[in-house]
Amino acid sequence: MLTDRRPDLRLPFETLLSAHRTVLQTATEGLHKTTLVPDRLEDAASADVGQTPSEVVYTENKLELLRYESVTEHQHRVPILIVYALINRPYILDLQPDRSIVRRLLEAGHDVYLIDWHEPSELDTSLSLHDYVNRYVRNCVDEVCERSSQNAINVLGYCMGGTMSVVYAALYPEKVNALGLMATGLYFDDTGGILELWGDEEHYDPRSVTETFGNVPGEFLAAGFDQMDPVPNNVTKYVNLYDRLENEDFVKNFARMEQWLSDSVDVAGGVYAQFLEDIYQDNRLYENELTIDGEHVDVTNIDMPLLQILGDYDNLVPPEASKPFNDVVGTDDVSTIEYPSGHVGLAMSNGAHRDLWPEVAEWFLEHSERPTLADVIGDGIEETLGVDVETDVTVGDVDEVEVVLADDDGEIAREVITRDATAIETFLEHTLGVEIGLDTGPEGIAVEVETDEGVVTTVVKDIGEAIRTEVEEAAEEVAVAGSYDLENVNGIGATYAKRLRVAGIDSVSELAVADDARVAEAAAVTEELAGTWITRARELVGPTEK
Repeated sequence: MLTDRRPDLRLPFETLLSAHRTVLQTATEGLHKTTLVPDRLEDAASADVGQTPSEVVYTENKLELLRYESVTEHQHRVPILIVYALINRPYILDLQPDRSIVRRLLEAGHDVYLIDWHEPSELDTSLSLHDYVNRYVRNCVDEVCERSSQNAINVLGYCMGGTMSVVYAALYPEKVNALGLMATGLYFDDTGGILELWGDEEHYDPRSVTETFGNVPGEFLAAGFDQMDPVPNNVTKYVNLYDRLENEDFVKNFARMEQWLSDSVDVAGGVYAQFLEDIYQDNRLYENELTIDGEHVDVTNIDMPLLQILGDYDNLVPPEASKPFNDVVGTDDVSTIEYPSGHVGLAMSNGAHRDLWPEVAEWFLEHSERPTLADVIGDGIEETLGVDVETDVTVGDVDEVEVVLADDDGEIAREVITRDATAIETFLEHTLGVEIGLDTGPEGIAVEVETDEGVVTTVVKDIGEAIRTEVEEAAEEVAVAGSYDLENVNGIGATYAKRLRVAGIDSVSELAVADDARVAEAAAVTEELAGTWITRARELVGPTEK
């Protein structure tokens, strides 16, 4: 039997038809995408950036200090000031609602400020690190402190802004409550970062650039960053754009990012050269040898909580250019978060906003509330009476604190009271039946707890400057109030004074922080009259917020 060896002519035809089908499909898709171009160009042009509402609350030279509108009913007492880099525009931190660091912090209840440097003019060519830190950052911090009624605030610095934040924190540690650093270059000694390699003094002289241009052109800097990864920056991303042209959201996101990348600003020549020479080339900040206008920037003064936010794939500032700095600062309270993203991805990737920034917001909250006076006194009370004192500043109004007392048998008392030194001290004294004395010294705060069995003194060392100030002010109030009896309040005679003392209101200072209802009930008077007495008491001892 003969086998039919004729070739199967269907195979070539199937191949040909398949190829023809692919060509037609590709052509059709290409034609379809071509028809989409006008619409997508319109979408790209309408893509807004920096949409979170804000107002300018301070200006100096070109600088604008922005305060963002709250999105929560209550805000945490200690605000966050974002110190942005001098390169590009700061709206990368508020690119769009779902990719906005500003919005993530606002959603967590933080009061957020941001420094927008804008672009320097020819008159600003000589501006140095001294000008940016000792003038601009310093004045902005002071403005935020005044607006928030805080002695110290939180600072979050990005990239070059982080480096300036470190310098500021070293010079003015008492003004920084907690310091967050995002993709911040701090150590330059063979870390493998592209900026370190390109900026090496063997290959690059920053003075030649500033002598040529004055201020360093934004286009010059943008071209340099673009060439750090030329294929993705100039080819791949546009191929991806074409492939996803039908996705309107993707096109708008792409347009926003391209707008930021092309929106470069010049950098003042003086500060540019100083950064490159002193911090990049000579590594003086890490070596603790940096001076500004003759003043030593001592990094061991950085004694506040420190958080480093790093990108695993950051080729500009790799983690190795940041982490060694944790070992030379003065604080032991150091946290590091490494996230799988690049330099810009920390700010605008979906994953970062899902996973990273809620964690950062929580870290700032945990470190925003330095110990209250109740916490400080509680350390002394615990040793004396075995009573635990816990506080919660997230309940009630911003000027209130919940104080919870407990011993081995359970909870003793729980009350939301005015976050005021005298009010807290009075509450603890009356609840526990003790006398409390406070004094400040170089070692910390001395807490004296007097019971029927005697006096026990505990020195609390782990305190912030704000608490030290609060204690000193409280001692001053007590001294003033001690010169007055209840009878010194106009309208309170011996009978009313006796009734108040029976109810536990023994002094003018205690009356000043009491509420109308309590005073009215104790003295058997109207709340209107009680309110009048309280007002007069406050006039004697000084203003006390309720």
